[in-house]
Amino acid sequence: MEASVEQLVYVREDEYTVARMTDEQGAGFVATGRALAGVQPGETLRLTGEWGEHARHGRRFQVATCERVVPSTVRAIQLYLGSGLIRGIGPRLAQAIVSHFGDSTLTVIDTEPGRLTEVVNIGPARQAQIVEAWREQKEIAALMVVLQGYGISPLLAAKIYQVYGSDSAGILKSDPYQLIGQVRGIAFHTADRIALRSGVSERSPQRIRAAILDRLESAAASGGHCYLSMTALLTQTAELIDQDQDLLRPVIDALTAERRIVVEAAPDQVVVYSKELHSREVKLAEQLARLWQARSTLPMRDFREDPDLHDDQRAAVTMALTSTVSVLTGGPGCGKSHTVRAIAATARAMGGRVTLAAPTGKAAKRLSELTGLQAMTVHRMLAHEPDPDALFDQVPAQADLIVVDEASMLDLHLATRLCSAVPSGSHLLLVGDSDQLPSIGPGSVLSDLLRAEEIPRVRLTHVFRQADGSGIVRNAHRIRSGELPAIPGGGGFWFEEVDTPEAVAERVVHLATVAIPRKQRVDPGQVQVLCPMRRGAAGTAELGRMIQERLNPARDGQPEHWSGASVFRVGDRVMPIRNNYDKGVFNGETGTVTRIDQEQRQVELVIDDGDPVTYGFDELDDLTHAYAISVHRSQGSEYPFVVAPIVAEAGGIMLRRRLLYTLVTRARSWVVLVGDRRALELAVARLGRPRNTMLTRRLTQTLQ
Repeated sequence: MEASVEQLVYVREDEYTVARMTDEQGAGFVATGRALAGVQPGETLRLTGEWGEHARHGRRFQVATCERVVPSTVRAIQLYLGSGLIRGIGPRLAQAIVSHFGDSTLTVIDTEPGRLTEVVNIGPARQAQIVEAWREQKEIAALMVVLQGYGISPLLAAKIYQVYGSDSAGILKSDPYQLIGQVRGIAFHTADRIALRSGVSERSPQRIRAAILDRLESAAASGGHCYLSMTALLTQTAELIDQDQDLLRPVIDALTAERRIVVEAAPDQVVVYSKELHSREVKLAEQLARLWQARSTLPMRDFREDPDLHDDQRAAVTMALTSTVSVLTGGPGCGKSHTVRAIAATARAMGGRVTLAAPTGKAAKRLSELTGLQAMTVHRMLAHEPDPDALFDQVPAQADLIVVDEASMLDLHLATRLCSAVPSGSHLLLVGDSDQLPSIGPGSVLSDLLRAEEIPRVRLTHVFRQADGSGIVRNAHRIRSGELPAIPGGGGFWFEEVDTPEAVAERVVHLATVAIPRKQRVDPGQVQVLCPMRRGAAGTAELGRMIQERLNPARDGQPEHWSGASVFRVGDRVMPIRNNYDKGVFNGETGTVTRIDQEQRQVELVIDDGDPVTYGFDELDDLTHAYAISVHRSQGSEYPFVVAPIVAEAGGIMLRRRLLYTLVTRARSWVVLVGDRRALELAVARLGRPRNTMLTRRLTQTLQ
């Protein structure tokens, strides 16, 4: 049958889709199946399949094949044009165009686009916008057909077109490996399937090159590693492409000669870096050595020691004011923020200029709240945009002391940018909890510096009385030491034992949306769900969907937009997951969707600091919903109430001591863990694998 898509009801991560449809006679029905992947409201489809009866949802058409066709009836054409698929045309303008041209509308747009100006409210600029959008949609639709021929998800068509435009089909045919790292969602396996079906040999040097670079990139992206040992690289690459290791060595030599990779001798092994990560690690060691060796510019007048400080806090003040590079670390309740405030106040009293910063907006805001001093993100500090009304100097070149909090979040890229911007003679103090998770990006900068004996450091260990009564603080220190948390924990720490991942998910959602808000008389927005994993019944994707359906469900007459398996609605809490310097938004900030403009194909949101931001529909991969987020993405933030699933689903691969410790320390008042006691024991027992870095070794060699 032929039918038009009226509304998407549900899209699962495996692309299983449920859609409301209307057939050619105007009768409505529900269609389901993975063959519907990527369809959008307004499209006309030719479907094959069979009718079935669902126990809960009734009669449905189970789709076996789906082909996009040009809508032919006046109603289908108006639905297509008014759906937002063609930028520049909304429902009212669609009605006007179809009223004027009837069932010849699409033929006119395709072959006589100049006639569009016959319609009221369409001038030359709007006409050009419509023609360009129409051309793009035709090319994307053709690209979907090409991808389906390769057995690849049609959802990738728009992403490929966004990068390569009209050259997309040609690149798919000539060099599909070029897409890796350029198009989000395309990793080696996808590009390799296209290449092999296009006739590329399994033993092709082009294929082997792509596989080697993919293994290095994957090690950095998923494990945070700066390098792989030669042995691991050969083994992983050979397994990836199912070829003998002997084929790999000439290609590694060629990549080394081209300076795409760096092969380096390390103690007891040979290691391989991507060129970029090797350059950054070397540069970071050089910049840290430059700062460490420089003569201080901080005025050294006599200063009074604060009698309210503990001994190790006083040692930290002295260290920060006398060492040009130093590290302050310690767990929750040990007074890091109070110490930072004392350091900044003393430096200013001596005539020094001070800048406080943190890797994310939330971390900077929290630093400001805890210290009573102004702070900003590292990104904004490095953007060289000083505020003339600021209490503190914002540009590194103007500061005698730069304090960076939540330094465990600094990856190799950001740490290198930061240290390169700090002038010689300025003091750089990195503050963080080294027992938390390392950065999302590659490297382990804070831990590496703590292993470099030449770099001064102070670890705060004294837990102050006001924090000692907190079950969160007490159990965080137990977890850090490898002990199970006390259950019942009291003092804001709770553990609920629930058997299955599905039951855990239901309980977590109830706690987050009903039980805690009702008991504490707070808005559900004050409760944050944190997850060790993304996938599974108790992962961020499924829990986020469930919470969204309870707090912000679909409403008749209200616009929404599906991007892959995510639906965006006005009122949704969202989080940018990539830095975008043009928009002025950074990974880890949160915001609220305020408008969905289907005519211009964009989502408008307001970041929590009040700045409005616009994302095109083709940029929504840069946003994730914030109803349930990963523990990694919560770093630098603190929430009044935290609820978290603790399950051993899929082997509990992400359950590690650092992850559990980081999760628990994100809560200010309450943390409720829901799940399997065995999974909790597993998380405490597992230390996790250290990241492959050589920053400590390089820094030590440079400073000796």
